[in-house]
Amino acid sequence: MPEHIAEPHIVPGHIAEPHRVPEHTAEPPGEPAGATPAEEGAAEETPAGGEPGRAEVAAQLRALGVREGGALLVHASLRGSGPRSAVLLDALRTALGPAGTLVVPAFTPENSDTSPAHLALLREAPDPAAFLAAMPPFDPAHTPSPGTGRLAERVRTAPGAVRSDHPQTSFAALGARAAEFMAGHARDCHFGPESPVAKLVAADAQVLLVNVGFAVCSAFHHAEYLVPGHPRRRYRAVVRDEGGAARWFTYEDAVLDDGDFARLGADFPPEHLRAGPLGRGAALLFPIRAAVGHAVDWMVRNRP
Repeated sequence: MPEHIAEPHIVPGHIAEPHRVPEHTAEPPGEPAGATPAEEGAAEETPAGGEPGRAEVAAQLRALGVREGGALLVHASLRGSGPRSAVLLDALRTALGPAGTLVVPAFTPENSDTSPAHLALLREAPDPAAFLAAMPPFDPAHTPSPGTGRLAERVRTAPGAVRSDHPQTSFAALGARAAEFMAGHARDCHFGPESPVAKLVAADAQVLLVNVGFAVCSAFHHAEYLVPGHPRRRYRAVVRDEGGAARWFTYEDAVLDDGDFARLGADFPPEHLRAGPLGRGAALLFPIRAAVGHAVDWMVRNRP
């Protein structure tokens, strides 16, 4: 995925504690026009018109191979197909059970001075200099993640959610090990050894892609840190200093390139993949360790 930036609001090298989202946090944006979150939730509790309900979707997840009590990283797009976000969240938590943990991306690539998301906003700004000066610092309790989809935003804003303290590549989690997985996301480490992805690899987590392809698979970014001699570059993000003021934070981290992730995924050994229906859409499940191992080998062979 295009540039992401990492940092908890602390001194360089320090490790951030995860942030618990307060229960009063606003509901996710981007829900169907004309429906409040409460109205949408009510509709999802009693699906109409043949839409799948929680029990049916949970059964599909179990049939796909989602492990009860396990850790699951989910990338999902629910546009036009698949269950609604509230139904899918309930089904995921049902399939994982009380001992399981659900993890989603909560990325904020707009918080940058070089990412495509930031540059698009800058081009639309009447006064670019004023826009840059007024950019708000990352706030794990309230900064939205508009590009990660409805499910991810619903998880991020759910009561009890925990978010890693990272201004561009944070993750959010619900469940038994949420705080453990979100803790210690270093400011200069997007997806590397001091990120939630590394903890998911250690925990033998699974990855679920719902109506999306391998191009968005953040586990592949972790592999970039494991390729010998992988290049590094400068990043910047707006953070809050110890006095509460906004400031730009500059650091160096691995170059991130998702331009070949679709080809990388196409070469994923099929014995690791479980495909099946999910609601009215499709899903793909695989072990994160197999994904990272395959990605490292593929990058060594195919990248310059």
